[in-house]
Amino acid sequence: MPDTLHFSLVSPARELFSGDVDHVIAPGTEGEFGVLPNHAPFMTTLKNGLVRVLRSGADDMRIFVRGGFADVTPAGLTILAEEAVNCADVDMEHLDDEIQTARERMLSHAKDDGQYPALEEHVQYLQALKAAVVN
Repeated sequence: MPDTLHFSLVSPARELFSGDVDHVIAPGTEGEFGVLPNHAPFMTTLKNGLVRVLRSGADDMRIFVRGGFADVTPAGLTILAEEAVNCADVDMEHLDDEIQTARERMLSHAKDDGQYPALEEHVQYLQALKAAVVN
């Protein structure tokens, strides 16, 4: 009976983490869930939110994901995220500039413009990322 959980988090850009951890908490579309060693297998979709990785003897890791899937198997937990950012790597000044630029771009379109919903969703994603980094 292993005392740790093997956890991998992968985005299309790269693998952000792979290793043994104590506990992972993730933002499922049906609600936040935690996975410990020997968890029952399941698969679920993820919503935008914070994945918290708890490791003994090391700082906790916080990774913000933009959707994806989580798969718990006897081998561990794998998260395939549409996009993922390690909160420790976020440059707040750059993020603030990106939010402002995205907001201006969104406001330059009419609400009935076909591009408006995607631009609005991007602004909301950036604001949620900022909130996760700040808290």
